[in-house]
Amino acid sequence: MTESSAQPPNQQNDQPSTSPGDQPEEVAQRNLAETSDGVQRARAITGLLVVVMGDAVIAAAAIVGLVVLDSSSANGQAVAILTSAFTAIGSITTAYFGIRAATNTAQSSISARRD
Repeated sequence: MTESSAQPPNQQNDQPSTSPGDQPEEVAQRNLAETSDGVQRARAITGLLVVVMGDAVIAAAAIVGLVVLDSSSANGQAVAILTSAFTAIGSITTAYFGIRAATNTAQSSISARRD
């Protein structure tokens, strides 16, 4: 065996594995599906990160508002701050999961229709 025809064992092939019977169209569809899955995973992680960070900022703002609030002030102001914070956090989180569920349902119905 010559050195030029042998591939070093630590070198990985970046090309997708294909069977001898694979058609170029099948390989392209498989690559598209793998890319689409990666994009969807990145979108889900990014969206969840944005929601968690937004909720954390709202909670921090509510805590700062309560700390700054003068202790001699009426409890009604503290209740208003906490109610607003919980409403905002609940709305943002519910909207994210609702939109995510609708998107997943639409994607699965489209993929089922293709098959």
